[in-house]
Amino acid sequence: MSGTQILKSEPAEVWITGIGLATSLGEGLDANWDALNAGRIHVDEKTFAPYVVHPWTQVNLDAQIPKKGDQRQMEAWQRIGTYAAGLALESAGVKGDKEILGRMDMVIAAGGGERDIRVDTTILNAKAKGNAPPGFLNERLMSDLRPTLFLAQLSNLLAGNIAIVHGVCGTSRTFMGEEAAGVDAARIALARIAAGQSDIALIGGSHNGERKDILVLYEFGDYNLRDRFAPVWARQQRGGFALGSTGAFLVIESRAHALARGAKPFARLTRVVSDRSRRRQQGEITASLRKLWSELGELKGGGAILSGASGAEPATSEERAFLAEHPDYAVRSTGTRFGHNLDTQFALGLGLAAISISRGALFPPGDSTGMEIEMPEPPTQIVVTATGHWRGEGMALVEAVG
Repeated sequence: MSGTQILKSEPAEVWITGIGLATSLGEGLDANWDALNAGRIHVDEKTFAPYVVHPWTQVNLDAQIPKKGDQRQMEAWQRIGTYAAGLALESAGVKGDKEILGRMDMVIAAGGGERDIRVDTTILNAKAKGNAPPGFLNERLMSDLRPTLFLAQLSNLLAGNIAIVHGVCGTSRTFMGEEAAGVDAARIALARIAAGQSDIALIGGSHNGERKDILVLYEFGDYNLRDRFAPVWARQQRGGFALGSTGAFLVIESRAHALARGAKPFARLTRVVSDRSRRRQQGEITASLRKLWSELGELKGGGAILSGASGAEPATSEERAFLAEHPDYAVRSTGTRFGHNLDTQFALGLGLAAISISRGALFPPGDSTGMEIEMPEPPTQIVVTATGHWRGEGMALVEAVG
């Protein structure tokens, strides 16, 4: 073959350089880490009884969303996400850096937004009382809903608010699709940076589980955990998830870009893989997870696995069967500690994996079923899993920077 050969460059190494967490356990890395090591779990079994939720921590919104007008025009899920995004930018040392923020990409996983319960209630009450003449529904929707709402808020409003409040103005992508959306947000961002199409990106999402409308939605599928809290691995006889309220964002960037600006990594994001099994027969989820495991690359063994298992069945039992095939790995359930946060659960797992590696320790087990074992040595590789309660499977490999 004649002519000039085209040499393919090696994929860029991708570092996690910023982490922003605002969860039911607290605000920031130290608060969440301390709560994990103390074994604290914050649940509410009364406000939305019979359903169990992990309520969001109390924060001073002004610290990350200084304008009251911005706060007022957002619903809770947007405030949670915009706040956590600010924490991630702060953690990475880029908050307020207009040059970097002006070209920073954003890849977000988000649901369909929040409904306006007051408007819904007014319409339903009027219909029930027979006070709804022709055109009533259209009239109410036109006059009662804010311009940012169309029955529910648009999913890309979170990215828009992060751009407005924090000045993140590179390309923007929003993925929808519950747990699988969180996997794809990380996968696409990693692939772009590894290929040299991007230098730095903000990835993550937010979830507000303290909503009557979403609890009703998941009750239709019999997914909610009822009556009392139990760790994820102890829910087999009464499967279900306890929804959480969490904002989780990460700043990831190429090694070269981080070194050029003097940033230190928490960990390396080595690989993110995804699949969608048909789920028509027992064992298909377990088989999908085995396939993803084989695609992660070289695993040293004896590491840790941060599972995003929800507690919903049969998905959780099938993931448990897969985890049982790796008894030398220390498993931790993020759902036990933080509740299930759907689109945001994967970013939460990535953040916790990076913190654990950077601090040279894995937080203690969170249940007494024997599923979670101690890990006395510092973790250098952590696998993060995402098994959707209804569809989608994903995994990531987070490693110490050599």
